[in-house]
Amino acid sequence: MNKSLIDLGFIQIRWYSFFILLAILSAYWLIQREAKKKEISEEWISNLFFYGVIIGILGARLYYVIFNLSYYSKNPLEIFMIWNGGLAIHGGILATLIFVIYYCRKSHISILQITDIIVVGLVLAQAIGRWGNFFNGEAYGRVVTKSFLQKLHLPSFIIKGMYIDNNYREPTFLYESFFSLIGFLVLVLLRHYKKNKEGELTSLYLIWYGIERVIIETFRSDSLMLGNLKVAQCISIIAILSGIYLLIKVNLKNKKEKVGG
Repeated sequence: MNKSLIDLGFIQIRWYSFFILLAILSAYWLIQREAKKKEISEEWISNLFFYGVIIGILGARLYYVIFNLSYYSKNPLEIFMIWNGGLAIHGGILATLIFVIYYCRKSHISILQITDIIVVGLVLAQAIGRWGNFFNGEAYGRVVTKSFLQKLHLPSFIIKGMYIDNNYREPTFLYESFFSLIGFLVLVLLRHYKKNKEGELTSLYLIWYGIERVIIETFRSDSLMLGNLKVAQCISIIAILSGIYLLIKVNLKNKKEKVGG
């Protein structure tokens, strides 16, 4: 698999970088568009997004390095080579969430209102970003046969790209991209056709993506590990429980307000 989109010798642009940038720009467009409908300052959202992306990338890299410390302690310079891959989405989300909470509180803006806006763009960005993993030969699953991949009716370039380390691999990157895209469509439709309570879209994102990762990690063979545990599954279970808790809390609050009103 050719990892380079453009290679002029003196400059090289990788497919991984291209899809990460495309994911970021897509998320920004959606977030800015929705923020405008909510009459939130374009400058405020731009600042939030700019710093959030930087912090998110740093968090995603730090998270990945921590769980691969034995390798990076021997190859410290590679810590900075993020174009080679190695951005863990959970680390990025956690780091960005901390910043969003800080920035919203500083500006006296509802945290849940902002996260409801962000998660729709975020899940689309995740769907797009997984294609960067494909071109980098990451986020793959168990060893399978070529006929298994052909039975999935995959394009030949995906089948070819799934030949990693002398074996054909299950395209778990594609599973996640597909289900993240479905999650995006669900959230968009809910936002457009339903009057959502503040925090509802955030809770549904946590539940959807949490379940998605718990299932898909079962098939992945390059997961970050903590002993015998897959870190992404542990974090995803926490996300699911947090989403359920938030959903219940939001609905109970809404009922109390109706009774009080």
